[in-house]
Amino acid sequence: MTANGQLDVVVVGAGFNGLYQLHRLRAEGFAVELVEAAPELGGVWYWNSYPGARVDSHVPNYEFSLPEIWRDWYWTERFPGRDELVAYFRHVGDVLDLHRDIRLSTRVERARFDDVTHRWTLTTDGGDDLVCRSLVLCTGFATAPYVPDIPGLDRARWHHTGRWPEAGVDLDGKKVAVIGTGASAVQVVQEASKVVDHLTVFQRTPVTALAMQQRRLTVEGQDEAKRSYPELFRRRNEPPGSLHDIERLDVSALAVSDAERRRVYEEAWAKGGFHYWVGTFNDIGIDEAANRTAYDFWCEQVRARITDAELADILAPLEPPYPFGTKRPSLEQDYYDVVNQDNVTVVDVRADPITGIGAAGVDTDAGHHEADVIVMATGFDANTGGLTAIDITDTRGVSLRTRWADGVDTHLGVAVSGLPNLLFLYGPQSPTAFCNGPTCAELQGEWVVEFLVRMREEGRTRFEATPDAEAAWTAQLDLVAEMSLLGKTDSWYMSANVPGKRRQLLNYPLSDDYLERLRAEADADLPGFVLT
Repeated sequence: MTANGQLDVVVVGAGFNGLYQLHRLRAEGFAVELVEAAPELGGVWYWNSYPGARVDSHVPNYEFSLPEIWRDWYWTERFPGRDELVAYFRHVGDVLDLHRDIRLSTRVERARFDDVTHRWTLTTDGGDDLVCRSLVLCTGFATAPYVPDIPGLDRARWHHTGRWPEAGVDLDGKKVAVIGTGASAVQVVQEASKVVDHLTVFQRTPVTALAMQQRRLTVEGQDEAKRSYPELFRRRNEPPGSLHDIERLDVSALAVSDAERRRVYEEAWAKGGFHYWVGTFNDIGIDEAANRTAYDFWCEQVRARITDAELADILAPLEPPYPFGTKRPSLEQDYYDVVNQDNVTVVDVRADPITGIGAAGVDTDAGHHEADVIVMATGFDANTGGLTAIDITDTRGVSLRTRWADGVDTHLGVAVSGLPNLLFLYGPQSPTAFCNGPTCAELQGEWVVEFLVRMREEGRTRFEATPDAEAAWTAQLDLVAEMSLLGKTDSWYMSANVPGKRRQLLNYPLSDDYLERLRAEADADLPGFVLT
């Protein structure tokens, strides 16, 4: 606290971004406190406790680059599971001594800015008020579960993957329905298929799941690898490695022979993870013909594992349902094997729509599917939901939720006009889902720290993005959507998964260009802000 009991900064959210902000701002001498709704650190990894939950970015890429954290930390798997990730966050909190400045089990419900004092007042669910000069929101892009409006849902026993009960849900010997086929659905299906009596998967759009190529890790192997960690993290945190520490070839998929193209695809597939998505040719995301070569190879790999031809046409149709990679690829270990089991049924809801849900199961046009438990793997109000869940009002008295009801405008994905002294990370109109979480926490996060240090050094008590800067940045994202294949697909990248939201690109896929724009903004004395 400052001498008058007020804070310089309040950070909301205890995921990668929030913890990095707390650590760095405290090191710079700010009086800062972090508020987290969950009873533990970890952000989305606390809430995602459903069966099979694990990260889809490999380690050590998916961790902080701070030596004091990784030096004595050892993972058990290349793609760690949820419980191990929560343990990692406890380790981070202990090593950096963060717990003393964190309020757990505390949700910020309301935020109001005082135009006279240039301070925010935050009201929590416990009725306490926090007063601060600057507010940094690190609520994440996947924290507000989306539940579709299906008739009868109120009569069913259901659980959303994003709010799974900490005590778990007994699926043994049960009839289970999974609605959705995104990342969490793939993981639930893989685990539930081993213990249920019967599993029914309701698919609207095929998921282009990639081979995870999971493997166990040893302490000895990690000790050896840690010799190169400083160089690895240096490359990760500098262009062009800021996406997933995976290098892409600077050549078109159409400029090589069929044999060479296949060799590249096979090598990327064998590496696993997102190598096949972002580590092949440079025009997969912008040229439909090049993209089709990537889809066809994926389709070949998947269909070879599905024993029923009709099921193969549902899960991996010969004609692409959307350009490859324009929906977030999931990672799978045995998803395309378990769907062959006698106790697993896949329902194509485009051909056989869901008409209702009740205590006894799920109804479709063609009939009834029994279910004791329904898993809603229906995703999130992505990018904006975590921010609009807080009652934030701008200087004109208009809520952020209302401001963004017809579309999102931000300056560089970090600030909004009319909301002075407020910054957010890993949110709408920044790289977010195209940038590995801890990498963005450090790169985008360091820009925020330097920004706030500069405001203090210059004696600024108020900063605010300009409407012109917002309009220009939104236009830039619209241009990227038009020039790439992303705009051709209804995805949560395009804000198209929740009815009523304006269809627009909300994740900037050019992470290196984004970092250059952040640096240019600072070097040019912050032309997109009004400073008081």
